[in-house]
Amino acid sequence: MAYKDYYKILGVSKNASEDEIKKAFKKLARKYHPDVSKEPGAEDKFKEINEAYTVLSDPEKRKFYDTYGSAAGSGHWQGPPPGQGGFGGFTGNAGDFSDFFQQLFGNLGGRGGFGGFGDLFETVPGQGPRRVAGDLEAELPLALEEAYRGGEKTISIGPERITVRIPPGVREGQKIRLAGKGRAGGDLYLHIRLQSRPEMRLEGDDLHTVVEVPAPIAVVGGKVRVQTLDGPVEMTIPKRTQAGRKLRLAGKGWPRKDKSRGDQYAEIRITIPTSPSPEEERLYAELAELLKVR
Repeated sequence: MAYKDYYKILGVSKNASEDEIKKAFKKLARKYHPDVSKEPGAEDKFKEINEAYTVLSDPEKRKFYDTYGSAAGSGHWQGPPPGQGGFGGFTGNAGDFSDFFQQLFGNLGGRGGFGGFGDLFETVPGQGPRRVAGDLEAELPLALEEAYRGGEKTISIGPERITVRIPPGVREGQKIRLAGKGRAGGDLYLHIRLQSRPEMRLEGDDLHTVVEVPAPIAVVGGKVRVQTLDGPVEMTIPKRTQAGRKLRLAGKGWPRKDKSRGDQYAEIRITIPTSPSPEEERLYAELAELLKVR
């Protein structure tokens, strides 16, 4: 049975704090989540980092892994010494975890059921192990536009495809409850994670974007198109606008409970043509000569 280095999978040291482990997991989960990632093998990678986090985020499981993981990976694992099993708080499906995990923490789906995971299964006389109901939690990453508009989104929870109804204007950390979608009839709680990007990010109720303005328009003024949550709009650029200046679009930010909205701030980034036409080059040359005179 091949040993799995959960620290290496998450990219953290063996002395990593709980906070470091959590941050590493969140970063990788956003990158490889199968509903949003275009990376090759994203689904398998996501399962791998989820397995690593399942173990390392729990102090008891982490200690057990640090102590017995190498032995389980050697292929001669005979199980923990008496009194060392009985882990609680495990969530997931057997198919979501590797053979190494199953070998270390119990033969998932084998004759002995889930081994020490007593919170998942109970033994019914004449029927064997039976799954016990419980709630599950997962993250739901959303682009800002998705969260603003709301609507339906199909996600994968283990082998099942589930359609989620997203209320318009959901916020970071908000929970969506899916009744009966947990384990054995429990509920599934999805934690909203808003995915900002450099050119569009949310701070409180206000949206911050970047708008590229051609140098001539920055000097003499004019209009440019700015992307908002409602689609592109025209924004007036005042004369002699400097790079880094922020122009306000009132009421173009995030929805509030009182039905009002925050604002959008567009930061000016001045651009020059990368492939100027001969006429443009001539005009820029004339401008350069005027600047020399000054």
